[in-house]
Amino acid sequence: MPGSPGSSREGMRDVEPLIDVTSLARSLAAGPPSVLLDVRWRLAGSPGPPGIASYRAGHLPGAVFTDLDRDLSGAPGPGGRHPLPEAAAFQRAMRRAGVSDGRDVVVYDEADSTAAARGWWMLRYFGHPRVRVLDGGYRAWAAAGQPVVTGEGAAPPPGDFTARPGGMPLLNADGAAGLARHGTLLDARAGERYRGEAEPVDPVAGHIPGAVSAPTAGNVNPDGTFKDPAGLAARFAGLGAVPGAPVGAYCGSGVTAAHEVLALALAGIPAGLYVGSWSNWVADPSRPVATGG
Repeated sequence: MPGSPGSSREGMRDVEPLIDVTSLARSLAAGPPSVLLDVRWRLAGSPGPPGIASYRAGHLPGAVFTDLDRDLSGAPGPGGRHPLPEAAAFQRAMRRAGVSDGRDVVVYDEADSTAAARGWWMLRYFGHPRVRVLDGGYRAWAAAGQPVVTGEGAAPPPGDFTARPGGMPLLNADGAAGLARHGTLLDARAGERYRGEAEPVDPVAGHIPGAVSAPTAGNVNPDGTFKDPAGLAARFAGLGAVPGAPVGAYCGSGVTAAHEVLALALAGIPAGLYVGSWSNWVADPSRPVATGG
């Protein structure tokens, strides 16, 4: 229960956003174990098995499958395809997954952290200070010969996590528009979507006027691990995002933009997330749309 011994966040220090396979294996062996959340996910209509099928085929021992659409998002609508859930709904989902205020959490996906970063950002936004993403995800874990298990996995004991919104900078449409004019607003989608050449999901193609194209594919190595902080800092500096300047990110629905915010954090650049992103922007036909490079 909230307030029980060991559940308080007082005195808990923030952790670095990433953990590698070797460090996680060592930490799990030493105990007490972190809560492991498997956030493998595919955008509706994308090729390949859905996240739960991948989880059943193999996952880290003790990991709990966390559904991005159900557990890390509110119901789609004018707020976007993956809006913020209500705090109470998110709290219930995390407690079901075994998340507690006093236990570290490690989030992973298949490899490139696109979905895992959403879990990281959500937990940080709702007040958990000790959340990390497994760099390279399940693929890196399995490739290193670490143990994996199959099937559904046992339900964990309920956690005592208490959702307290406000732990990360959050942007709405007006805030994103302002950053595009007076700061740096990064568009994390693929370049062809930014330019308006293709739009496979949302009803309108293009980008927020003044936003800068910064596809998340540029944040990672071929194996899905993040580029080193110096490389990320150089990349973002070339796009106008530097420490001390106002920076924000958006994408189609607030998923890959969380990956951008994580990459920016690794580079030492705090950034706001426009959770509603393009799917919320185009819900209002009065908002301007730009195309081209």
